[in-house]
Amino acid sequence: MSQQLLERGGVQLSAAPEGLAVRGNVDFEVAAALAEAGAEWLATRPAGTHILLDLHGVERVSSAALSVLLEWTRRSRAADVTIREVRLSLPLERLTRVAGLDDLLPLAARA
Repeated sequence: MSQQLLERGGVQLSAAPEGLAVRGNVDFEVAAALAEAGAEWLATRPAGTHILLDLHGVERVSSAALSVLLEWTRRSRAADVTIREVRLSLPLERLTRVAGLDDLLPLAARA
């Protein structure tokens, strides 16, 4: 069962025991609130927890979405929470590779 953490400007952030999921077009107007809502959830995870970050529902490519993802990565490390997998939409995966961030993230394999 998932819990809605944020809904703003057509962007939705939900949390389930396995991790966070984002849907919608993340832009800089919503990025800070999105990053903070996810960070607050991450802070509640016990140390040693393994989570999934699912951004495959982010349709439009945006460096704002990457900024959120990097902030969650930083916060998860600080909380001793391991990101076991990151799922990205194809456009967001392409941007991640162009930015050279794909080696920093445990990206899900494409089928």
